[in-house]
Amino acid sequence: MEQKWNFKPSSTLLDASSLSVRGVLTRIMGHIETDTNNPKPVIPLGHGDPSAFPCFSTTPSAVDAVANALRSGKFNSYAPCVGVASARKAIAEYMSQDLPYTLLPDDIYLTNGCSQAIEIITSVLARSGANILLPKPGYLFYEARAVFNGVETRYFDLVPEKGWEVDLDGLAALSDENTVAMVIVNPGNPCGNVFSYEHLAKVAETAKKLGIFVIADEVYGHLTFGSNKFVPMGVFSSTVPVITLGSISKRWVVPGWRLGWIATHDSNDILKRAKVVDSIKNYLDISTDPATFIQGAIPDLIANKNEDFFLKTVETLKTTADICYNKLKEIKCITCPSKPEGSMFVMVNLDLSQLGDIKDDLDFCCKLAKEESVIILPGCTVGFKNWLRITHAIEPSSLEDGLDKLKSFCKRHAKQMN
Repeated sequence: MEQKWNFKPSSTLLDASSLSVRGVLTRIMGHIETDTNNPKPVIPLGHGDPSAFPCFSTTPSAVDAVANALRSGKFNSYAPCVGVASARKAIAEYMSQDLPYTLLPDDIYLTNGCSQAIEIITSVLARSGANILLPKPGYLFYEARAVFNGVETRYFDLVPEKGWEVDLDGLAALSDENTVAMVIVNPGNPCGNVFSYEHLAKVAETAKKLGIFVIADEVYGHLTFGSNKFVPMGVFSSTVPVITLGSISKRWVVPGWRLGWIATHDSNDILKRAKVVDSIKNYLDISTDPATFIQGAIPDLIANKNEDFFLKTVETLKTTADICYNKLKEIKCITCPSKPEGSMFVMVNLDLSQLGDIKDDLDFCCKLAKEESVIILPGCTVGFKNWLRITHAIEPSSLEDGLDKLKSFCKRHAKQMN
C-alpha cells in the first residue's frame, strides 16, 4: 500500500511564474538552439539589467563605498529591521533634494531591492475584500504579489496615443469603497514614458477624490532623456498620501546589490492614522534585511555625487533609445507609438496580420529566440497581448545587431502577398 502524505504545494505559487518576467524570459531562452561548432551570441533585449555591458558599468566610487564599508568591520552584525540609521538619513536627504519639504530618516525603510518593497506594500494592503488599481501595460510583479496576498487587482489603461498617460476617467470608474491604492511607475516600465508635472498633479487630485493613496514606483528615477524631466510623486503629498518605492539598482546600475527602500510622504499624517506605517514596521520585523555592509555603504555612495557617471548613463540611454526608435521604424509589422523618454524600454505594437506563421506575441518571441538568438519580452507578460517590450539598454553595437536580426526575422516571416 502506497504511503499517504498530507502535504501539497501552494497552487498560487505553482502559477506564479506565469506573472514573472524572469519566468517568461527563461521559457523563451529555452528555445535557443545551441550549436557548439558555430555558437550564436545571445542578444538580450528582454530584461532591465545592463550591468554586464561595459558602457553601463557602475562608477568606481560606488564599488569603493561598498569595499570600505566591508573592510571597516562596522557592518558585520544584524541591522535594525527598518535599516541602518546612517543609510536611512542619507536616502532621506537624497530624496529631499527633489521635494518642496524635507523627509526625515524615520520616513525611510530599507528593503531587499525594490521587489521586496513591492512585496511589503501589497502585504500591508491585504485585508478582506481590498482591491488595488494597477497600470496596463505594467510590471506584473505587482499582480503576482497582490494575488499571493489575496488582494484583487483592477487595471487602468495607459494611453499610447497620449504618451502613455493614465486614463483618469477609466481609473475613476474602476474604484469602489474597497479600493485602497493605485500604482504608477515613473519613469515608465514597460513603456519608456515620463509623466509631466501637470499630469501627475491630475493623478494626485483623482486619487484624493477616490480616497486612495498613490504607490509611486520610481526605481528608474532620474533616468530621463526626453522633453519631460523626472518629477517625484512625493511633490504632491499635500494633496494625497504617497508611498515611494526606490532603489540603487537602476541609477547606479547595480541590481545585484539588492538595496531598495520605501519612503512615506505623509504631510497630513493620514498613513500614520490609518496604521499603514505601523504595518510596514511590523512586516519588517518578520522579514529579511538587505546585507548590512551594503546599507553601510549608502552614505558614501550617495555623498559621492557621481554627476559625470549619471550624465554618461543618461547620454548612453538617449543614444540607444534613438537607435532603437529609428531602426524599429524600418520594420513594417512593428509600430512604435512614441519615442522612449525614460527608463530602459520601449513598447511596440506587433501587427500579426502581416506575418504568415506567427500565432501571437509569445510565439513570435519564442521563434525569434530559436532562429536569431535575440530575446524580447512578449507584451502578454506586461498585460498587453500582441505587443512587445524591447530593452534598449545594451551596448549600442549589440543593439543594432539585434534589431537588424529582428528586421530579418520579420521579413522572413512576412505574409506572402498574391
